[in-house]
Amino acid sequence: MIQNIFKASKIGVIMTYSKAKKTKETPVWLKFSEKDTEAIVVKLAKQGLTSEKIGLELRDTYGIPTTRITGKKIGQILRENGLYQDTTAVNLEKKHQAIAEHLKKNKQDKRAKLALTIISARISKYKKYKKGKNAEENPTDSKGIPKAD
Repeated sequence: MIQNIFKASKIGVIMTYSKAKKTKETPVWLKFSEKDTEAIVVKLAKQGLTSEKIGLELRDTYGIPTTRITGKKIGQILRENGLYQDTTAVNLEKKHQAIAEHLKKNKQDKRAKLALTIISARISKYKKYKKGKNAEENPTDSKGIPKAD
């Protein structure tokens, strides 16, 4: 199952690491079907877990090694069911709230003020990036009206 790969580094020393072979076959020992796996993913998403946490929960609790046995990634399953949430934006917002709460208690913490400024900039930069990415998918004219092909 595991294949050893040798890689030459810049110094000339050979380093080795393992890489699991990707197979499309469902493991024989797996008790869940594709529909069961998708149902579990949807159930966990409704509990409020992100796609990363769902993958960990599937592996640790249910013994499902990967959702690729369904032919889809976790994010694809969530998008089909309308449960996908952008984890980058959520994580940035959580961090912003935590630093803001800390600043309410510790008003003289200058590092936290700087961190809040940096996080705010990252949030606005990310929103601008997402807005631009959506604009490429849905082209509009200068007035913001969608173009018809």
